[in-house]
Amino acid sequence: MTVATEISVMTSGTFTAALFALAPQLERLTGKKIVARTTSVGTGETSIPNRLRRGEVADIVIVADGLLRRFIADGLVLADGHRPVARSSIGMAVRAGAPKPDISSADALRRVLLQAKSIGYSASVSGEYLTTELYRRLGIADQVMTKSRLIGEGERVGAVIARGELDVGFQQMSELLPVPGIAHITPLPPELQKVSVFSAGVGASSRDAAVARAAIAFLASAEAASAIAATGIEPINP
Repeated sequence: MTVATEISVMTSGTFTAALFALAPQLERLTGKKIVARTTSVGTGETSIPNRLRRGEVADIVIVADGLLRRFIADGLVLADGHRPVARSSIGMAVRAGAPKPDISSADALRRVLLQAKSIGYSASVSGEYLTTELYRRLGIADQVMTKSRLIGEGERVGAVIARGELDVGFQQMSELLPVPGIAHITPLPPELQKVSVFSAGVGASSRDAAVARAAIAFLASAEAASAIAATGIEPINP
């Protein structure tokens, strides 16, 4: 398949399932094959920021809105045509077969975290929130940071939980839901939840910015809403 027949997409894991679900419609709309070049912000050489800085082709970039705006400021994503496409909440999971933890309130979540022997978090917005804000709000940062582990290099937190290497783990709900071997995927209590907006933009290296903008407009439309909602995130246009 030649490059000209593809739309290259770099997306965070949060929007990955929605992208795959909507790919057939996007392909009919654009007449081009949707190819996910990466499905994680991640860390290291294969992370989206490093791939973009190396000049790898990305027709569409889908990440947390704050990160997308940094990409725009750095000249890695075009300012014209970016759109919010979904809102995402953070969840917690345990290994399949483990008892269901009670995290229905701040006090309950605090107890679970203090009792856990190991806690996993991601390299994206959920992990940043957990380690820089949530732990401090719960007053337990000193007690739990030493047993908290960053899961990077594109690996999902849920996969590490499923292997039995973590007691509990946190990530965007849509990234936990598809992972086999984990259970009791529960959102943070409302008073502690952080809802993040994820946006799509045209990569500065795009080979066809007009087609990329049309695809992004579809992702932000009401027509795409039901498929997005089915993956555990909230569409911008329900």
